[in-house]
Amino acid sequence: MKITWYGHSAFRIEAGGAKILIDPFLTSPVWKDGWEGPAEGATHILITHGHNDHVGDALAIHKETGAMIVSNFEICMHLVGQGADQNRINPGNFGGTVDCGGFTTTFVAAWHSSSFGGDGGSNVYLGNPSGLMLHFPDDKTVYHMGDTDIFGDMALINELHQPQVGLVPVGDRFTMGGAVAALACRRFFNFETVIPCHYKTFAMLDQSADKFVAGMKDSDTKVLTPPLGKAVTL
Repeated sequence: MKITWYGHSAFRIEAGGAKILIDPFLTSPVWKDGWEGPAEGATHILITHGHNDHVGDALAIHKETGAMIVSNFEICMHLVGQGADQNRINPGNFGGTVDCGGFTTTFVAAWHSSSFGGDGGSNVYLGNPSGLMLHFPDDKTVYHMGDTDIFGDMALINELHQPQVGLVPVGDRFTMGGAVAALACRRFFNFETVIPCHYKTFAMLDQSADKFVAGMKDSDTKVLTPPLGKAVTL
């Protein structure tokens, strides 16, 4: 499995024959090279919730690559209304698991909000925010937490899915801060590897993952903070 972080919550995961983009905000303040490179050969686009900085460039990538859009029903139908191919969406919701061909995605809870900003400051409601659990038949289980605070049912999520890899928001203000994110990982999960995200993108977020790294010190979990665009192999 190869995982590449492109800043904020945007990741590319390559496992088996799948080339998956999650929350592809690739025209962001921190990733300057556009979406074309990260999207090359993409087979799937997974979206945790409807905020602009997570839906990102999903529609443009979908139109260029034909990648399947996997998200909640509201986001999928919103993107169909914007021109996405209705035959290339794969909607679900909390507790549901969808077959993505080569892997499955289960929608789990996230403690956040979800809407898309329109013209004139209006917002379109886009369903419940979620975390995404990716199960591969011959590889590690990956949990992208989406945007969330800590919550007690993370223990149940771990019991049900036992993820080995965590993609964890740590930037504070709109998600857990680093110390709380570290508490969530240590108390509720047995991750082999975690990659912190959702920091540094904007000035109002924490500008490093240092608090999270400090909070994970002496744990059995390996913490990776890879440079943007550099794939790590797990």
